[in-house]
Amino acid sequence: MKQFILLIAISFLSLGAWAQDEQSKSSGGFQFTTIKENPVTSIKNQASSGTCWCFSGLAFIESELLRMGKSTYDFSEMYIVHKNYQDKAKKYVRMHGKTNFAGGGSFADVIDGIRDYGLVPELEMQGLNYGETSHRHGEMDVLLESYVTTVIKNKNGKLSPAWFNGYRGILDSYLGKCPEKFTYDGKEYTPQSFAQSLGIDADNYVSLTSFTHHPFYMAFPIEVPDNWRWALSYNLPLDEIMAVMHYAVDKGYCVAWASDVSEKGFSRNGIAVVPDLEVPEGPGSDQAHWLGLTPTEREKVISESGKPVKELNITQEMKQIAFDNYQTTDDHGMLIYGTAKDQNGTVYFLVKNSWGEKNKYKGTWYASEAFVKYKTLNIVVHKDVLSKELKKKLNIE
Repeated sequence: MKQFILLIAISFLSLGAWAQDEQSKSSGGFQFTTIKENPVTSIKNQASSGTCWCFSGLAFIESELLRMGKSTYDFSEMYIVHKNYQDKAKKYVRMHGKTNFAGGGSFADVIDGIRDYGLVPELEMQGLNYGETSHRHGEMDVLLESYVTTVIKNKNGKLSPAWFNGYRGILDSYLGKCPEKFTYDGKEYTPQSFAQSLGIDADNYVSLTSFTHHPFYMAFPIEVPDNWRWALSYNLPLDEIMAVMHYAVDKGYCVAWASDVSEKGFSRNGIAVVPDLEVPEGPGSDQAHWLGLTPTEREKVISESGKPVKELNITQEMKQIAFDNYQTTDDHGMLIYGTAKDQNGTVYFLVKNSWGEKNKYKGTWYASEAFVKYKTLNIVVHKDVLSKELKKKLNIE
C-alpha cells in the first residue's frame, strides 16, 4: 500500500511539473537550450563592494585551471583587492589626486596582481575583519579615500615616510594582513610560489575591445575611470571581437567580460537584451526609437515582456555613439562560460555573475548577442584562441 501511495504521489508531482512547463510554454516565457557550457567554479557574492573586477577576474583564472585539467580552486579576492588598493594609493598620491580612486577596477588589476603578488586561497584571507559576514566596503572605501586626500593636501611641503604605513594599516584592519606564507594540501607556499605552481602565465592573456575612436589592430588604454592602471586593450572591429568570443567558448575557453549593466535591458532576474519596439514607419533609426523613450516607458517595455523580444540590430557606429555619450559605462565585470539559444533561435551567452544565487537562474545571466555587441567594454581571453592571422595583425607571439 505504501508503495502504491508513493507511486501516486510521484505521478502527481510529475504531472504538476509537466503542467508548469506547458504553462511556461503557453505564456511565452524564455525557453533556453544550451549550446555549449564550459566548467566554472561556484557562484560567489561580492555583496556591497565595488570589487566585481576581482571576483570575475579570479573566476576567469579558476575556470582556466579547470580547462587545463587542474583541481577546483577558490582564490581570495580580498588578497588581490588589498594589493591593488596599495598600488592605487601610490599612483593617486603621485598624481596629486588627479586620477581615479574608488573601489572599481579592471581585469588588468587581477592579471597584473597575480604576476606581481601571486595568489592566496580563500580560506587564508577572507577579508571580513570588521564584524560582517559578507563584503560591505562603504566605510572602508570612505576612510581610504579620505586618508589619501588628506595626505595629498598636507601642509608639511613634502610627504612623510609614514603615510603609506598608515594607509596599509587601514587595509589590514578591514581586510586582514596579506599572508607571507601558508600551507596548502600539506605543502608550504608563498603567494608567489603558489601562483607559479598552478602554471598560470600572466603573459598568456590579452585584452580586446572594439571602438572606432582608435585605429583597429592597435592597442590603447580604454578611457574609463576604472582603468586607473592605463592598461592596454587591442582594438578589433565588432564582428571580429564577437567571432573571437564565440570561438573561445566553442573551444572550451571562458571569457572575462566587462560590460554596462545599468541598461534597462539588463534585468536583475537573469536576462540581458536590447529591446526594439514595433513602431510606424518614419524617420529615425531603431536606436533612436529606443533611446527616445522616457525611462518609465523603457521600464514598462522590459517589465511587460518576460519573453523573447525583437532586439536592435547593433552596429559599430551605434556602439561608439553609446560610449561617447556616456550611455555605455564601465559598470561591471562578469564571466562568459557558454552559449544557448531561446525558442526563437536567438543566441545568448551564458554569464556567471558575482551577485549570489538569488536570481531566477541561480547566479547565471543569459545575455543576447545584441546586448554583448552593444555593451561590451572589453574582454580578456587566452591568446591561444586568436587565429594566426589575427596574432600577426596584433603583433602577438
